[in-house]
Amino acid sequence: MDDLLDSPVASPDLGGAEPFPQAAADTVDAQALRGSSFDFLSRPGADLGAKAAAFHDWAQCRVREGVFPYGKRLGGRPGATAELTLLDGQRSAGLNFSSQEYLSLARHPQVLEAARAAMERYGVHSAGSTALAGNVEESMALEAELGALLQMPEVLLFPTGWAAGFGAVKGLVRETDHVIIDQLAHNCLHEGARAATSHIHLHRHLDADHVERLLKRVRQRDAEAGILVVAEGVYSMDADSPDLARLQALARAHGALLMVDVAHDLGCMGPGGSGHIGLQGMLGQVDLVMGSFSKTFASNGGFVASHTRAIKEYLRFYAAPNTFSNALSPVQVATVRACLRLIRSPEGEERRTRLMRAITALRSGLTERGLTVLGQPSPIVPVMLGNDALARLASREMGEAGLLANLVEYPAVSLNSARLRMQVMADHSPAQARTAAWLVADGLERASASLQR
Repeated sequence: MDDLLDSPVASPDLGGAEPFPQAAADTVDAQALRGSSFDFLSRPGADLGAKAAAFHDWAQCRVREGVFPYGKRLGGRPGATAELTLLDGQRSAGLNFSSQEYLSLARHPQVLEAARAAMERYGVHSAGSTALAGNVEESMALEAELGALLQMPEVLLFPTGWAAGFGAVKGLVRETDHVIIDQLAHNCLHEGARAATSHIHLHRHLDADHVERLLKRVRQRDAEAGILVVAEGVYSMDADSPDLARLQALARAHGALLMVDVAHDLGCMGPGGSGHIGLQGMLGQVDLVMGSFSKTFASNGGFVASHTRAIKEYLRFYAAPNTFSNALSPVQVATVRACLRLIRSPEGEERRTRLMRAITALRSGLTERGLTVLGQPSPIVPVMLGNDALARLASREMGEAGLLANLVEYPAVSLNSARLRMQVMADHSPAQARTAAWLVADGLERASASLQR
């Protein structure tokens, strides 16, 4: 494998998957390399269907040219290698760095057995919201176990992580209140803020000084309104983290609440799986914590944790995604509980160690090839590609060569700041990670050469 790293013509190890033939990048319809989904978001016109049709025509052009890497279908478990079916029906197989399965627990025997047992006892349907009769006995146990991990006694479950983020912000914040939020925070948090109030203050990414200035400004103008400060443990586009202790201190000094989204780090990072809150010595000290089960806990679902029963019960009735959505199914609850037990066990520690080895191998392999890797070591490894047209071609080249990785482009990130968001699993070996780095560099080189012709 080390020989492969020095050879630009070597055939990489694809984990048993066969690559597909390369297409000529210089034959791509120019329309497929221009524009973005943002162009179709706010077009004027009385015909709502026409807006959808215009987007569909543009997207289908990209699909035909093989540069629309969205809407893929997984052909089996989300493992270190996988097979995906694209929207045009083409199948792409190879190393899988596109799935959010950080500790590789989706087919763990203990997880599967817990799901089967729950299905036998409860069936597969929750049959109600948590405000009615949707919870099962295991739901209460899961809330208590998550509370123990986070050192926060009150936890409320949500049907998805997106619902938890949106519901927490919209459920707590009123029209006269304020939200101070990192400009790169997740969509669910921004959407929740926009739905709750017009008093939204974006701060520069990770800039605690800017947060302090905004807090002072809001308090000088409005001494009575509530303020929610929103941050993430690990930001999913840049793989970096804020100074949580400082943010919490600033929030308390100005009578605000801090909420931290731990979707991408809880369970897979930190002592005992405590994420960046644990790594920064802030367990039990953050006002509110919300997260998702879909990255490390092998299930849909999310949660909000707090220190008071009052906030938990308030959100049960005023966070609409909780009040008006069916609760997590018994199978999902049992799955998350089984994953949580593994996360807190010696096996969980061993899996986090394996995960970090693969992360380190991937980041070092990419850097050695002159590629820009953002952020800090985490299961998310963002690789800058730059120009959006180049990134689309490069993503296609990588897929055809046997690398499955997600392209992120404008408007999810800044214009011409496209990147791969590679997602590493405990089941990835360092050798597979180094191979993936080789495939990224090679695909980008071939795409760049095609644009220069």
